[in-house]
Amino acid sequence: MQISSKCNQIFDLCVEDYHKFDSVDANIVNPYEKGTLDWLLYDKTRIDSIQWHLEDIIRNPSIDPVEALEIKRRIDKSNQERTDLVEFIDSYFMELFADVKVKDGASINTETPAWAIDRLSILALKIYHMNVEAQRADASPEHKESCLNKYKTLLTQREDLSSAIDRLLSEIESGDKYMKFYKQMKMYNDPSLNPVLYGTK
Repeated sequence: MQISSKCNQIFDLCVEDYHKFDSVDANIVNPYEKGTLDWLLYDKTRIDSIQWHLEDIIRNPSIDPVEALEIKRRIDKSNQERTDLVEFIDSYFMELFADVKVKDGASINTETPAWAIDRLSILALKIYHMNVEAQRADASPEHKESCLNKYKTLLTQREDLSSAIDRLLSEIESGDKYMKFYKQMKMYNDPSLNPVLYGTK
């Protein structure tokens, strides 16, 4: 199985599992063995699914400001968890390809495999929600047609991105490309790096 097929199957499963509850506070149980790649992929989309809906909630124009601040802080925490998980997935690939002999003239990609997979996870959510909009009973025919066209475009985008990810991993495995990744080093969550935070001590 190509890695993208595994990713898309797990991502779609997780999105469906989230919408069985459709609640940002639901306890979504990861069905895979902890520490495996499948577990990491499922957890990636679990985080993305919750954050997607938190982003919807915070855009309610009549939201209570106190609630909005709480949600904003949840989103910040979620962003950090998402970043950490992407780095775990890249660590998996770094270990997987640790013994590959890199060829002379091998090049590095503009993004790591896991950050490309991150985009594939978000696409699973876009595809799900655009399909919902394309079938929404109370929407106008124009709205549904527009969303159906966008849905088809998203499917094509997923096909193209999946192919690119599989090709990248194949090239890393053959030594034609090599990977290394840098930690994102997000500063806003770090009390020692955010001036607003360390300035209040």
